[in-house]
Amino acid sequence: MKNKFFQYIQQLQDTITSKLEEVDGSGKFKEDLWERPEGGGGRTRVIENGAVFEKGGVNISQVHGPLPPAMQHYFKVGEVDFFACGLSLVLHPKNPMVPTVHANWRYFEMYDKSGKIIDSWFGGGQDLTPYYLFDEDAKHFHEICKKACDAHNPDFYAEYKQKCDEYFWNAHRDEARGIGGLFFDYCKASEEMSMEDWYSFVTEVGNSFLASYVPIAEKRKNLAYSEAQRTWQEIRRGRYVEFNLVHDKGTLFGLKTNGRIESILMSLPPHVQWVYDHHPELGSEEERLLEVLAKPKDWMA
Repeated sequence: MKNKFFQYIQQLQDTITSKLEEVDGSGKFKEDLWERPEGGGGRTRVIENGAVFEKGGVNISQVHGPLPPAMQHYFKVGEVDFFACGLSLVLHPKNPMVPTVHANWRYFEMYDKSGKIIDSWFGGGQDLTPYYLFDEDAKHFHEICKKACDAHNPDFYAEYKQKCDEYFWNAHRDEARGIGGLFFDYCKASEEMSMEDWYSFVTEVGNSFLASYVPIAEKRKNLAYSEAQRTWQEIRRGRYVEFNLVHDKGTLFGLKTNGRIESILMSLPPHVQWVYDHHPELGSEEERLLEVLAKPKDWMA
């Protein structure tokens, strides 16, 4: 399974970066191969200062070896070995009318000292972080997410949408990071779902990513915007940074397993502002966004 999924994410990285370069029109992804001293490595691809994408990364990695003590404590296990692979992407567009997007699909195995698999699971998801809210874009993104879920289980969308709303929550701000999408983790073999079934589900979600995001980016990338709207984008990017550094488990895992720091912090936007006690004007589009972020919405209703 680990070989099968790693081959899949290598191909998916090629597909996604190729399409995003087409959307951007001028920016190109720079590739960076790296190795982890304890075992494994990755292929980082970053785009910067493009016509559409100010900064973005589509990274794959596969790391293995003894599970570090901090992660042993987190998973409540003893001295075990592990293997983890996944694709993680974040795109920060230049135009504030185009939303930031994040996605991640991953697979994890743990072994005893004889090399026998003692646990394995899939995880992942995708979520949208707009700066200006276009309801039709939010509905489109969620429709694609729901379609991918419905192909495997009619209950998945509602369950993983709720988990996404709960996970991407900036508790210290009491607001959502964005308008959600899907989040699933610890997807293990059960009577209802084999690991092959989970593989089919996760790859279906991964394959749906471009359909969920590219039409939105294409529709909004040439819209006019003001300097004030750009400032708002940078203020909201600050909240994105806060979530990734304070709450995100993926960032924590990367740091605790001696991951490559440049790849881990690739998710951070290049230009950000923290304005003291900032509040948007009453009745503005900026205030409307905050109202939605204060209470996650059912976009399929």
